[in-house]
Amino acid sequence: MISVIIPTLNAEATLAETLSALVPAAVAGLVRGPEAVIEAIRAKVGQGKTYLSFDIDALDPSQAPGTGTPEVGGLWTWQVKAILDKLAGIDFVGMDVVEVAPPYDVAEITALAAATVAWQYLSLTAPHA
Repeated sequence: MISVIIPTLNAEATLAETLSALVPAAVAGLVRGPEAVIEAIRAKVGQGKTYLSFDIDALDPSQAPGTGTPEVGGLWTWQVKAILDKLAGIDFVGMDVVEVAPPYDVAEITALAAATVAWQYLSLTAPHA
């Protein structure tokens, strides 16, 4: 499953509702490009507090082989970077990167991808002068 972002749950949105809206959006990102994912994320989270959870399985195994459950046909790192670059202004309250499996990580490709996702998140939340 591709899961890119999960808003903080509240009385109006359950986890199932959130995922059912965002998984198709992530798949659309493969077909229509990162802009489709960005639009879907912004429409779903609005002005609410948001928690970013990135499952490294969302990346194609050629981009991140070090995971226990590789998903063929996943996103490429340039697509994830393009999506994250455009999420400035969302009220993020935290984040995680999950499913990195070092024993399967060829040449630390997956660790680099995971670190880049975390770094981009930190860049989004850093104060700008």
